[in-house]
Amino acid sequence: MNPTPFNTAGAVQTPFTQGLPGPWTAILVAVALAIYPLIMSSLGQDFYINLGSRVLIFALAASALNLALGYGGMISLGHAAFLGIGGYVVAVLANNGVYGAWLSFPLAIGMAAATAALIGVVSLRTKGVYFIMITLAFAQVFYYLAISLPDFGGDDGLQMSARSTVPGLDLSSALSFYFFVFFTAGLAFVLLYRLVASRFGRAIVAIRENERRMAAIGYPVMRLKLAAFTLSGGLCGLAGALLANASTSITPHTLTWHQSGLLIVMVILGGSGYFWGGLTGAAVYLLLEETIADHTEHWNLVLGALLLFIVMAAPNGVMSLRQQLAKLLGRKPESDATPLAVTANEGEAK
Repeated sequence: MNPTPFNTAGAVQTPFTQGLPGPWTAILVAVALAIYPLIMSSLGQDFYINLGSRVLIFALAASALNLALGYGGMISLGHAAFLGIGGYVVAVLANNGVYGAWLSFPLAIGMAAATAALIGVVSLRTKGVYFIMITLAFAQVFYYLAISLPDFGGDDGLQMSARSTVPGLDLSSALSFYFFVFFTAGLAFVLLYRLVASRFGRAIVAIRENERRMAAIGYPVMRLKLAAFTLSGGLCGLAGALLANASTSITPHTLTWHQSGLLIVMVILGGSGYFWGGLTGAAVYLLLEETIADHTEHWNLVLGALLLFIVMAAPNGVMSLRQQLAKLLGRKPESDATPLAVTANEGEAK
């Protein structure tokens, strides 16, 4: 796969390259995320370092879903299954004395990806609401397996006596674990960029827009969609492995359809089809949740109202506010202001 170059202001843009991050944007995001825990550590705020780790983990999970949903048009209500499988693989291995991340993390990714491939073979033969319901049904199967099997801890889940081990790095401290998550998620985001900016990514977007035409000109539609769904599931499994380490436990709640719905909310909130949509949506949701919960026991009601307001103000997600502001000021939006999903739909409407 040969990814297109990073977007620049003078580059010619197409619906298939818009929505990707420019070089300075990526650098600024990476620097900000690297400096954040250092500032919190100097202030003695380990809680906010742990919150930052949680944001990055869910950003990875939401971005993995965005690959299937935003770029591939596959609305899945079953991604909680992949998140939970990744977490359970790490927890089961830890309960059997295997703490090495070099083994548990690849196994978590592999198991989640293999499960996604099996689910995809069945579910991708359907479309629309049928696809949504089949992915939901598979996720519920794994949820009931988790609560039914004693080896998985039943309703209580599994506890880990310690986090996974990485040679030369002590993950027991909040700061070191944050940088481990930062490095791991960073590699995953690089992979995601290379995927969506490559011919493979362009083909996935084109299949979403007109599957019949892509099949007619010879593209292996089913195989490409299955590959995207499998990769999405594998990355979600990686997020699950990190999540289990963050809380040193995993429960069946991770496998519920509520968790799948939460990931979809994060993607839509941040911007479906925007590269930073998953990161933005996860950050906004979790920060709002934490802030409001500190002030009222009815935080669900307040959070729901705020999320509704945000979605109404920015139907294409928080990332689209930049584009809307540019239109209000009468300026031409920058090259990376419009996501693949929006530009393709607008072009189709014209």
